[in-house]
Amino acid sequence: MNSKTLFYILKRIGLALLTIWVVITVTFFVMHAVPGGPFMSEKAISETAQKALEEKYGLDKPLLEQYGTYLKDIVTKFDFGPSLKQRGRNVIDIIADGMKTSVKLGVIAAGIAGIVGIVLGAWAALRRNKLIDKVIMVITTAFVSMPSFIMGSLLLVLFAITWMILPANGAASGGLILPIITLSLYPMAYITRLTRSSMLDVLGQDYIRTAKAKGVSGRKIIFGHALKNSLIPVITYFGPMLAYIVTGSLVVEKIFAVPGIGRAFVKSITDRDYPMVMGTTIVLAVLIVVMNLISDILYKVVDPRINFD
Repeated sequence: MNSKTLFYILKRIGLALLTIWVVITVTFFVMHAVPGGPFMSEKAISETAQKALEEKYGLDKPLLEQYGTYLKDIVTKFDFGPSLKQRGRNVIDIIADGMKTSVKLGVIAAGIAGIVGIVLGAWAALRRNKLIDKVIMVITTAFVSMPSFIMGSLLLVLFAITWMILPANGAASGGLILPIITLSLYPMAYITRLTRSSMLDVLGQDYIRTAKAKGVSGRKIIFGHALKNSLIPVITYFGPMLAYIVTGSLVVEKIFAVPGIGRAFVKSITDRDYPMVMGTTIVLAVLIVVMNLISDILYKVVDPRINFD
């Protein structure tokens, strides 16, 4: 690793840390600026009891002091404090329990989207303007245009209610199949179109024509040159896509009653569980920042010609 590459990586890590700090700061002050309080929904709570609860959770201290304590706990212990509604449980433990399902859901959906999207995109590019190319483009356009909650509801009605092939409850055996399909369709369609466009551009490059003129086999041209170089835009999209699938599965998890981080996050908002809302927002933001960082660094692995300037 040369000094230029090392400097680029350190610079990206520094920017990532700065972004995470901004997210923590903005989330903290926005949540504390929201009217009302976390104990407003408590039944017939007295003013004395409310003050006691605020003192117990440190909400009676000056705002800047609360911010300093909160930031210190995150940096030193990765601790987001206790949940205000799920008594006796820490926010990080609740997030960890939900992420077990959400990460599994996201990784499988992203894997399916990536593999199927690349195969269909390459196939469409190699059969440009043929019937299969037009069919793939029509289908992917429909999937890109349809929001995930509409697609999820449609799959739920068809496969769980009308045909009763798959369970509607995400916690049941086989219950993750429909959520995985729902989450994978949009990125699969986008990757298909991205791969097709990129591969058509690569197939028109001079070095591809030179390889054909030298008698290089079509298989080697496709897999050794065209497909490999056309994957750079896909990698650009894939890292953030994985993070967005995990973080963007909130509505889908709600539709299919998946016991993931999405359901816990939505519940924390309705319950005004401030530490839970802040902790979930920060963890999901960190995931997006880290995946962007990894995808940036992977550029060099796929294409050594890229310079880190």
